[in-house]
Amino acid sequence: MKSMTGFGRAEASNGNIALVVEMKSVNNRFRDVQLRVPREYNVLEPRAQNLLREAIHRGRLDVTVRRSSSEGVSRIVPDLALVEQYRKAALEIANRLQVDASLSLDFVLAQPGVLTTSDAEPDVLSEWDLLETALLGAAEDLDRMRTAEGEALRADLARHLADALRLRAEIAFHAEGVAERLRARLEERLLRLLADRLDPARLAQEAAILADKADIAEELTRFASHVDQFAEAISMPDPVGRRLDFLLQEMNREVNTIGSKAAEHAISARVVELKTVLERLREQAQNVE
Repeated sequence: MKSMTGFGRAEASNGNIALVVEMKSVNNRFRDVQLRVPREYNVLEPRAQNLLREAIHRGRLDVTVRRSSSEGVSRIVPDLALVEQYRKAALEIANRLQVDASLSLDFVLAQPGVLTTSDAEPDVLSEWDLLETALLGAAEDLDRMRTAEGEALRADLARHLADALRLRAEIAFHAEGVAERLRARLEERLLRLLADRLDPARLAQEAAILADKADIAEELTRFASHVDQFAEAISMPDPVGRRLDFLLQEMNREVNTIGSKAAEHAISARVVELKTVLERLREQAQNVE
């Protein structure tokens, strides 16, 4: 079991190109990968997206790639054709004026357009292996943190689960004999109202109806089953966040039904406590991948 939150960082270099990849994951119901790469790497973004989708199954992943080059981003380009035109023009002028036509290098280089700068376009396709190394390294770093946080989450969930089982056992204890107590209270109430007109058959019928409405045995059994499945799920290495969400919904449904059937304060009070525990479980389960 892993947490959905974590941070990872990795660097990779081939001598001329250095890459830094940082990734942060946070809670999300679905998988959402947000990737920011340098302009040069736009062509590599689809490959990187496919690789990153294997890193997480659930959650939002924000990834930033930074690239630096020791080769610089621009280069100087001489316009040799223009230089030749300057030379020919100088010769024509020298012939007309009958003077020496020698040109200095400084003069030629100082002429407009002889030297220009252009952006150097890197061969980014050849840098995919470097980018892949950095992405995988950051993903491994992120995974270590998410695994460690997952273990802490597992321990916390197990503690809350133990509280839920304890409260379930207390509710079951107080539910023992509730039918007999309901019948006794009903008989006492009817005797005060009807005295000698009390019909034993009608009393038995009404008592049976009350007992049936207050019977929570099935809900307690299903709740215990959901707890067992929850405990089994948090011990799995696979992503279980969605399964935990479903089981918590089912547990809440059973507890709400128990609360609606509760005929005695001892049960109602523990139902309130149990709802609080389930809310703590829900809050923590939202962090699970």
